[in-house]
Amino acid sequence: MNANTMTTKVSENTIRLSLARPAFTLDVDVTLPARGITVLFGASGSGKTTLLRCVAGLERAPNALVQIAGEMWQDERAGVFLPVWRRPLGYVFQEASLFDHLDVRGNLDYGLKRACGSAPWSAAPDALLAARDAAVELLGIGALLARRTHQLSGGERQRVAIARALAMQPRLLLLDEPLAALDHARRQEILPWLERLRDELRIPMLYVTHAADEVARLANTLVVLEQGRVKAVGPVAQVLSCLDAPVVLGDDAGALIDATVHAKDAQWHLAQVGFAGGSLWLRDSGLAVGQGVRLRVLARDVSLALEKPQHTSLQNLLHCVVQSVVPDSHPSQTLLQLSCGPTVLLARITARAVHELRLEPGTPVWAQVKSVALVA
Repeated sequence: MNANTMTTKVSENTIRLSLARPAFTLDVDVTLPARGITVLFGASGSGKTTLLRCVAGLERAPNALVQIAGEMWQDERAGVFLPVWRRPLGYVFQEASLFDHLDVRGNLDYGLKRACGSAPWSAAPDALLAARDAAVELLGIGALLARRTHQLSGGERQRVAIARALAMQPRLLLLDEPLAALDHARRQEILPWLERLRDELRIPMLYVTHAADEVARLANTLVVLEQGRVKAVGPVAQVLSCLDAPVVLGDDAGALIDATVHAKDAQWHLAQVGFAGGSLWLRDSGLAVGQGVRLRVLARDVSLALEKPQHTSLQNLLHCVVQSVVPDSHPSQTLLQLSCGPTVLLARITARAVHELRLEPGTPVWAQVKSVALVA
């Protein structure tokens, strides 16, 4: 497939992308923040990787415009096209693609030797070495520097690959399903490091995945692609709780909530987390009072009552108002969007229950939350 047209703009605060291709149409036009992780999410064949490759310059799209923080990477009308090596970006693939004949330090230094002075955007040697050392510290691979790559686990290999990309001091980091080749244990090993990159780096990241748990844990902004078009885009919590074009996490539809640990119950090993609109109790996993957390509440774990339940085993009750009611994928089920103050929840209940309780927008209800997952 050859690209036909594409438009991409990146400024200090926004990223806009649009792409169309013959035989496969990728039509994207979005505004994105210039910090944190923007996840490109969708099924295989939705256009995620194609979009990433065009931003990187690995594919050239006629009639394209790519502008990064005021710097033109591609403007076909003006005859401008920066090759990959001149674009200030880092690219992390599904496979780490390390050199087996070199140790970890050698893999990191190889990229620096090629970059030093060869690209207009590369820094001075001392600055590149400092950036390399900072990446080693950030990703916790200092103890691995003398190891050969065949001695590394899959998660360690990807951490080295990410450190190699960061050592180049990129203005944009592209990650193409970096966890897809890892088993569950290795994925759980590397996710905290990706969260650290999100929280501590000031450079924007475009992250491709089709895994719902990676969206829940990592995304600041979510772009949902379906058959080459944008189905939804915005802050991740907003997109996941929207019913106009409900995202795709299937049975895992639900809401994300940013909260803070308010209190702990040492006797029962519970922690209370508060957010705008209420609070929830969950299992204490060593959380500190004052710590920020991200919670995931699945729609299937929320039931509704018109009056505050009494004498119930459920510990988490939230007073909410129904915002919208839409049919679910099966005619027996219904999805409801609830507002608990400014915080949004989703509930999946039967259509019969909606009818019998006469639930409609504006109805005050009590949400009974059966389970809360701590995702970050």
